[in-house]
Amino acid sequence: MPQMNFGGTIEPVVTREEFPMEKALETLKDETIAVIGYGVQGPGQALNLRDNGFNVIIGQREGGDSWDKAVKDGWIEGKTLFPIEEACEKGTILCYLLSDAGQKELWPTIKKYLTKGKALYFSHGFSIVYKEQTGVIPPEGIDVIMVAPKGPGAFVRKLFLEGKGVNASFAVFQDATGRAKERTLALGMGIGSGFMFETTFQKEVYSDLTGERGVLMGAIAGIMEAQYAELRKRGHTPSEAFNETVEEATRSLIPLIDQNGMEWMFANCSTTAQRGALDWRHEFRKAVEPVFTRLYDSVASGHETEIVLKANSAPDYRAKLEKELKEIGDSEMWQAGKTVRSLRPQKSL
Repeated sequence: MPQMNFGGTIEPVVTREEFPMEKALETLKDETIAVIGYGVQGPGQALNLRDNGFNVIIGQREGGDSWDKAVKDGWIEGKTLFPIEEACEKGTILCYLLSDAGQKELWPTIKKYLTKGKALYFSHGFSIVYKEQTGVIPPEGIDVIMVAPKGPGAFVRKLFLEGKGVNASFAVFQDATGRAKERTLALGMGIGSGFMFETTFQKEVYSDLTGERGVLMGAIAGIMEAQYAELRKRGHTPSEAFNETVEEATRSLIPLIDQNGMEWMFANCSTTAQRGALDWRHEFRKAVEPVFTRLYDSVASGHETEIVLKANSAPDYRAKLEKELKEIGDSEMWQAGKTVRSLRPQKSL
């Protein structure tokens, strides 16, 4: 693997040059990849693998919305789309892409089909790392591997169709065949990874749960709510508060960070914005550092896992979730957002 310099730290990565698609197809030429679950990650990964020429089948509960979605996506009942147990029997690599709670629930069924030489593939370390809570303990004699795309399944598919690729981490938890790493890299290239970096199941789940609750989702939502509320309290209109809090960030600044980095974005803002950002970033960092320490400790202790599994297994989970999401969507800030988005020009003048 080539050694890349990440801000002074040398780290090995795998690109399409080291592991081209031809090698990936050759590695898995005798395999049947059974994607179990067709919810968040399942469709994107399965469709990308299929389009790249791999032998892929879907295992899904019959009669539900996900089954119907699979049919609409071109999977054929009895040929490439099967009930879960039948797909597990046919597959040599079982891609376990149900939700974390769903993996815990279905594990006794899945385990029966993990015969010697098969591979059990994850895109998240949750079930393996928190095995005391999930009960997911793989048998000996199989490979246990992971490729974790750094984005939701729809994004994995979108970038693939654009001829690009989302970056992904990979890990081998159990190598029973001596081929676990090759299988992993082949699958990573098959789902369209831009480049892959090595991790462990534990590091992946710790960083992932921290990131989701932190910068990626929880922190950004909380910071936006706080700033919007302060501007409104000080007499600013909903339009002004939303544009200064969300619209300019998502439409103008975050794309610049994506393209060239934070320092480049700072350098291409007004001198007033530069000075304020450079001074106040330290204040915000100091304010949230204790929160991130508590957050990481909560993830590492398994407390966050306990919350997730308890919530997802509750009989009224969907109703409660919809209520929480509706509360966000119905808030003034995000109602203002709907209006702002509706006023965006549809084409250039």
